Amino acid sequence: MTADLTGLLAEARIVPVLTVPDPTTAAPLAHALAAGGARCAEVTFRTPDAEQVVKAMAAQGDLVVGAGTVLTAEQAERAVAAGARFVVSPGLDHEVVARCRELGVPVLPGVATATEVMNALRAGLDTVKLFPAEPLGGRATLRALAAPFPGLRFMPTGGIDAAALPGYLAEPSVLAVGGSWMATPALLNSGDYAEIRRLTAEAVERSTP
Repeated sequence: MTADLTGLLAEARIVPVLTVPDPTTAAPLAHALAAGGARCAEVTFRTPDAEQVVKAMAAQGDLVVGAGTVLTAEQAERAVAAGARFVVSPGLDHEVVARCRELGVPVLPGVATATEVMNALRAGLDTVKLFPAEPLGGRATLRALAAPFPGLRFMPTGGIDAAALPGYLAEPSVLAVGGSWMATPALLNSGDYAEIRRLTAEAVERSTP
Protein backbone atom coordinates (compact mmCIF):
# COMPACT_ATOMS: atom_id res chain seq x y z
CA MET A 1 0.00 0.00 0.00
CA THR A 2 1.32 3.43 -0.90
CA ALA A 3 2.60 5.69 1.83
CA ASP A 4 0.03 8.40 1.10
CA LEU A 5 -2.92 6.07 1.70
CA THR A 6 -1.24 4.53 4.72
CA GLY A 7 -0.85 8.01 6.16
CA LEU A 8 -4.42 8.95 5.30
CA LEU A 9 -5.87 5.85 6.97
CA ALA A 10 -3.64 6.29 9.99
CA GLU A 11 -4.96 9.83 10.42
CA ALA A 12 -8.56 9.11 9.47
CA ARG A 13 -8.81 5.98 11.68
CA ILE A 14 -12.36 5.29 10.42
CA VAL A 15 -13.59 4.36 6.95
CA PRO A 16 -17.35 4.58 6.35
CA VAL A 17 -18.36 1.54 4.28
CA LEU A 18 -21.24 2.49 2.00
CA THR A 19 -23.79 0.54 -0.01
CA VAL A 20 -25.58 3.18 -2.08
CA PRO A 21 -28.32 2.02 -4.46
CA ASP A 22 -29.30 5.49 -5.71
CA PRO A 23 -26.54 7.61 -7.34
CA THR A 24 -28.53 10.80 -6.73
CA THR A 25 -27.79 10.44 -3.02
CA ALA A 26 -24.03 10.31 -3.59
CA ALA A 27 -23.31 14.04 -3.50
CA PRO A 28 -25.28 14.88 -0.34
CA LEU A 29 -23.90 11.74 1.29
CA ALA A 30 -20.33 12.81 0.54
CA HIS A 31 -21.02 16.25 2.01
CA ALA A 32 -22.61 14.77 5.15
CA LEU A 33 -19.68 12.43 5.77
CA ALA A 34 -17.13 15.18 5.21
CA ALA A 35 -19.06 17.58 7.42
CA GLY A 36 -18.92 14.94 10.15
CA GLY A 37 -15.16 14.78 9.84
CA ALA A 38 -14.64 11.70 7.67
CA ARG A 39 -11.65 11.89 5.37
CA CYS A 40 -12.24 8.83 3.22
CA ALA A 41 -15.01 6.40 2.34
CA GLU A 42 -15.43 3.00 0.72
CA VAL A 43 -18.24 2.51 -1.80
CA THR A 44 -19.11 -1.17 -2.15
CA PHE A 45 -19.68 -2.70 -5.56
CA ARG A 46 -22.85 -4.40 -4.36
CA THR A 47 -25.27 -2.32 -6.43
CA PRO A 48 -25.67 -1.90 -10.21
CA ASP A 49 -24.80 1.81 -10.06
CA ALA A 50 -21.74 1.60 -7.82
CA GLU A 51 -19.51 3.13 -10.49
CA GLN A 52 -21.78 6.16 -10.78
CA VAL A 53 -21.78 6.53 -7.00
CA VAL A 54 -17.97 6.44 -6.88
CA LYS A 55 -17.77 8.98 -9.68
CA ALA A 56 -20.29 11.33 -8.08
CA MET A 57 -18.73 11.14 -4.62
CA ALA A 58 -15.20 11.58 -5.95
CA ALA A 59 -16.31 14.63 -7.94
CA GLN A 60 -17.30 16.43 -4.74
CA GLY A 61 -13.67 16.62 -3.66
CA ASP A 62 -14.56 16.29 0.03
CA LEU A 63 -13.36 12.71 0.51
CA VAL A 64 -10.82 10.23 -0.74
CA VAL A 65 -13.16 7.62 -2.25
CA GLY A 66 -12.32 3.96 -2.63
CA ALA A 67 -14.17 0.96 -4.00
CA GLY A 68 -15.10 -2.03 -1.86
CA THR A 69 -16.41 -5.55 -2.48
CA VAL A 70 -14.23 -5.67 -5.59
CA LEU A 71 -14.24 -9.30 -6.70
CA THR A 72 -12.49 -9.27 -10.08
CA ALA A 73 -9.72 -7.49 -11.93
CA GLU A 74 -12.34 -6.14 -14.34
CA GLN A 75 -14.28 -4.59 -11.46
CA ALA A 76 -11.06 -3.02 -10.20
CA GLU A 77 -10.51 -1.44 -13.61
CA ARG A 78 -14.03 -0.03 -13.66
CA ALA A 79 -13.71 1.28 -10.11
CA VAL A 80 -10.46 3.09 -10.83
CA ALA A 81 -11.85 4.50 -14.08
CA ALA A 82 -14.76 5.90 -12.04
CA GLY A 83 -12.36 7.66 -9.68
CA ALA A 84 -11.63 5.18 -6.90
CA ARG A 85 -8.33 6.00 -5.19
CA PHE A 86 -8.02 2.63 -3.47
CA VAL A 87 -9.57 -0.83 -3.78
CA VAL A 88 -10.85 -3.12 -1.03
CA SER A 89 -11.73 -6.77 -1.57
CA PRO A 90 -13.49 -9.21 0.77
CA GLY A 91 -10.86 -11.85 0.07
CA LEU A 92 -7.36 -12.27 -1.32
CA ASP A 93 -7.48 -12.58 -5.10
CA HIS A 94 -4.07 -12.35 -6.74
CA GLU A 95 -5.50 -11.16 -10.07
CA VAL A 96 -7.18 -8.25 -8.32
CA VAL A 97 -3.95 -7.42 -6.46
CA ALA A 98 -1.89 -7.60 -9.64
CA ARG A 99 -4.30 -5.43 -11.64
CA CYS A 100 -4.43 -2.80 -8.93
CA ARG A 101 -0.64 -2.67 -8.93
CA GLU A 102 -0.65 -2.22 -12.71
CA LEU A 103 -3.14 0.61 -12.28
CA GLY A 104 -1.05 2.19 -9.53
CA VAL A 105 -3.85 1.97 -6.98
CA PRO A 106 -3.48 0.63 -3.40
CA VAL A 107 -5.40 -2.55 -2.62
CA LEU A 108 -6.52 -3.97 0.72
CA PRO A 109 -7.60 -7.60 0.38
CA GLY A 110 -9.62 -9.35 3.04
CA VAL A 111 -8.08 -12.12 5.15
CA ALA A 112 -9.58 -14.46 7.73
CA THR A 113 -6.80 -16.97 8.40
CA ALA A 114 -3.04 -17.13 8.99
CA THR A 115 -2.63 -18.84 5.64
CA GLU A 116 -4.28 -15.93 3.88
CA VAL A 117 -2.10 -13.49 5.79
CA MET A 118 1.01 -15.37 4.66
CA ASN A 119 -0.20 -15.28 1.07
CA ALA A 120 -0.78 -11.53 1.37
CA LEU A 121 2.72 -11.03 2.71
CA ARG A 122 4.10 -13.17 -0.09
CA ALA A 123 2.32 -10.88 -2.53
CA GLY A 124 4.20 -7.94 -1.01
CA LEU A 125 1.28 -6.42 0.91
CA ASP A 126 1.72 -4.76 4.27
CA THR A 127 -1.91 -3.87 5.04
CA VAL A 128 -4.96 -6.12 4.85
CA LYS A 129 -8.61 -6.11 5.81
CA LEU A 130 -9.71 -8.51 8.54
CA PHE A 131 -13.13 -9.63 7.32
CA PRO A 132 -15.68 -10.31 8.68
CA ALA A 133 -14.09 -9.11 11.91
CA GLU A 134 -16.83 -9.59 14.47
CA PRO A 135 -18.17 -12.95 13.22
CA LEU A 136 -14.58 -14.23 13.13
CA GLY A 137 -14.11 -13.51 16.82
CA GLY A 138 -13.43 -9.80 16.99
CA ARG A 139 -10.40 -8.41 18.78
CA ALA A 140 -9.32 -11.81 20.12
CA THR A 141 -8.94 -13.14 16.57
CA LEU A 142 -7.26 -9.92 15.50
CA ARG A 143 -4.65 -10.26 18.24
CA ALA A 144 -4.08 -13.92 17.43
CA LEU A 145 -3.49 -13.15 13.75
CA ALA A 146 -1.37 -10.07 14.42
CA ALA A 147 1.01 -11.77 16.86
CA PRO A 148 3.04 -13.83 14.34
CA PHE A 149 3.13 -10.97 11.82
CA PRO A 150 4.36 -7.88 13.68
CA GLY A 151 4.91 -5.79 10.56
CA LEU A 152 1.38 -6.24 9.22
CA ARG A 153 -1.36 -3.66 9.68
CA PHE A 154 -5.09 -4.40 9.66
CA MET A 155 -8.29 -2.61 8.75
CA PRO A 156 -10.94 -4.72 10.51
CA THR A 157 -14.38 -4.55 8.91
CA GLY A 158 -17.59 -6.50 9.32
CA GLY A 159 -20.11 -6.26 12.15
CA ILE A 160 -18.25 -3.47 13.96
CA ASP A 161 -20.42 -0.78 15.55
CA ALA A 162 -19.79 2.50 17.34
CA ALA A 163 -19.45 0.83 20.73
CA ALA A 164 -16.76 -1.56 19.48
CA LEU A 165 -14.80 1.09 17.59
CA PRO A 166 -12.51 2.35 20.41
CA GLY A 167 -11.49 -1.19 21.35
CA TYR A 168 -10.37 -2.02 17.84
CA LEU A 169 -8.53 1.28 17.45
CA ALA A 170 -6.65 0.57 20.68
CA GLU A 171 -5.03 -2.48 19.05
CA PRO A 172 -1.47 -1.65 17.92
CA SER A 173 -1.91 -3.61 14.68
CA VAL A 174 -4.97 -1.63 13.57
CA LEU A 175 -4.42 1.13 11.06
CA ALA A 176 -8.10 2.04 10.65
CA VAL A 177 -11.56 0.51 11.10
CA GLY A 178 -14.25 0.13 8.47
CA GLY A 179 -17.91 0.31 9.41
CA SER A 180 -21.34 0.80 7.89
CA TRP A 181 -23.26 2.10 10.91
CA MET A 182 -22.62 5.74 9.99
CA ALA A 183 -24.65 5.56 6.80
CA THR A 184 -27.04 2.64 6.90
CA PRO A 185 -29.45 1.82 4.04
CA ALA A 186 -32.33 3.01 6.23
CA LEU A 187 -30.71 6.42 6.71
CA LEU A 188 -29.96 6.70 3.01
CA ASN A 189 -33.49 5.68 2.05
CA SER A 190 -34.96 8.31 4.34
CA GLY A 191 -32.47 10.98 3.25
CA ASP A 192 -31.48 11.66 6.86
CA TYR A 193 -28.14 13.29 6.12
CA ALA A 194 -28.21 15.17 9.40
CA GLU A 195 -28.14 11.86 11.27
CA ILE A 196 -25.39 10.54 8.99
CA ARG A 197 -23.37 13.64 9.80
CA ARG A 198 -24.03 13.20 13.53
CA LEU A 199 -23.06 9.53 13.56
CA THR A 200 -19.92 10.28 11.56
CA ALA A 201 -18.92 13.07 13.92
CA GLU A 202 -19.51 10.75 16.87
CA ALA A 203 -17.30 8.08 15.27
CA VAL A 204 -14.57 10.61 14.57
CA GLU A 205 -14.71 11.75 18.19
CA ARG A 206 -14.50 8.14 19.42
CA SER A 207 -11.50 7.57 17.18
CA THR A 208 -9.55 10.55 18.52
CA PRO A 209 -6.97 9.57 21.16
